[in-house]
Amino acid sequence: MDINPAEITSVLKREIEGYDSKVEVESIGTLISIGDGVARISGLRDCQMSEMLDFGDGVFGIALNLESDTVGAVVLGDFTKAKEGQTVKGTGQIMSVPVGPAMLGRVVNAIGEPVDGKGAIKTEVSYPVEGRAPNVLERQPVHEPVQTGIVSIDAMIPIGRGQRELIIGDRQTGKTAICVDTILNQKGKDLICIYVAVGQKMSTTKSVQAVLEKHGAMDYTIIVNAPASESAALQWLAPFAGTAMGEYFRDRGQHALVIYDDLYKHAMAWREVSLLLRRPPGREAFPGDVFALHSRLLERSAKLAADAHEQNPGQYQAGSGSLTALPIVEIQQGDVTAYIPTNVISITDGQIYLETDLFNSGVRPAVNAGLSVSRVGGSAQIKAMKKVAGQLRLQMAQFRELAAFTQFASDLDAATLAQLTRGERLVEILKQPQYEPMPVEEQIFMIYAGTNRYLDDVPIAKVKKFQKEFLAFMRDRYPQCGQAILKSGKFEGDTVEMLKAALAEFKKTFTA
Repeated sequence: MDINPAEITSVLKREIEGYDSKVEVESIGTLISIGDGVARISGLRDCQMSEMLDFGDGVFGIALNLESDTVGAVVLGDFTKAKEGQTVKGTGQIMSVPVGPAMLGRVVNAIGEPVDGKGAIKTEVSYPVEGRAPNVLERQPVHEPVQTGIVSIDAMIPIGRGQRELIIGDRQTGKTAICVDTILNQKGKDLICIYVAVGQKMSTTKSVQAVLEKHGAMDYTIIVNAPASESAALQWLAPFAGTAMGEYFRDRGQHALVIYDDLYKHAMAWREVSLLLRRPPGREAFPGDVFALHSRLLERSAKLAADAHEQNPGQYQAGSGSLTALPIVEIQQGDVTAYIPTNVISITDGQIYLETDLFNSGVRPAVNAGLSVSRVGGSAQIKAMKKVAGQLRLQMAQFRELAAFTQFASDLDAATLAQLTRGERLVEILKQPQYEPMPVEEQIFMIYAGTNRYLDDVPIAKVKKFQKEFLAFMRDRYPQCGQAILKSGKFEGDTVEMLKAALAEFKKTFTA
């Protein structure tokens, strides 16, 4: 066999030219100890904060403690698969979750994996769970309403797009019910909803899902579920994952609403993770950064400026998008001065306080209008609602004051009696069945009727009958009245006269 030197030379030249001199570098550490979902790893010299770590067998973790010679990490998923002495790899990626329209209608866990049995979710975009909050120049004031469909909230404690409104109250006072009604009221509108369940019973989340499916609301809703049976690490991560999913829509000029149910259980999960990581405890054994935990979560909710995408094209693809937050905090015995409630109250733009005594007395939703506040106020209402709600708020305040002073009095003058009579009927108007949100124009009709003495001669027991029949009458005989309010956003001139005529006509036929 003859050896041709020219052939050998050409092969060698080809190999040298095609030689890839890149060196692949992997960050590798050794697992020292693991237990209760927390791992300590030696090595990983160039590990970053919140970096994803690969424990093998499909088990991942997040680096949270960066110490001089070890890394403390929380394990996501089944930590029993990981064994001491095994190799742990750094991925070089900050913890992210899949986002996008493909997530709508699905129930996912805290790392964005589907848990509803409907197959894989195909999405190519992922967002970091610890996103950057928009700065002052990238924001604009809140000026668009988020209609909840609940009369007492839309009239007296309005919520706007980009706002953070806390819902606070004892257990079993209707906190989740308000949020579910708000989601149901977005049907046919342009608001995408994300419901984050933290530390809830699986049956509670299932019942919420069933209600949303029954009313066709899952089409525009994502449920992020981190039940009480999951590890504390996943419960801590879930609100951040839900926020990242909402940011995807916000950054594209769309509107999203994220509900955290609830942040007290979230703080408890973070306390568990922190104590296992050997971080020093502070007040009530919570770590020192528990305020920062909720602050950096809620500050990501904002109404973006119209030119936000010009200021920061790397993050925003369109301006004027919004992310609205409805955090829930459960309190004990009505104590709003506890550590976590006061923290969240100081971060949010107002609170809706639900009172146990009101709930037990049959006033549902049990909103205490005296202790509730929206720091955005009338900016988050259409002009028509602002016009009638001012009278409602004033008359309800006068009624509460008179009711407190006159509960022991026997002789009352006619003016006081008239105010008490009207106040009692306004309370009836504000009562509302669950899962029956009311359109804004119908809210305006009833508030106008109540504040302008049209209900003063209707027996209290018949107010709801009056409401039901009158709203049906308006839909049938005067549909143009509601259409005029929705089209212009105003309640004046011919529209007011039309409603007055309709009320006069209806009262002639109504039988109590």
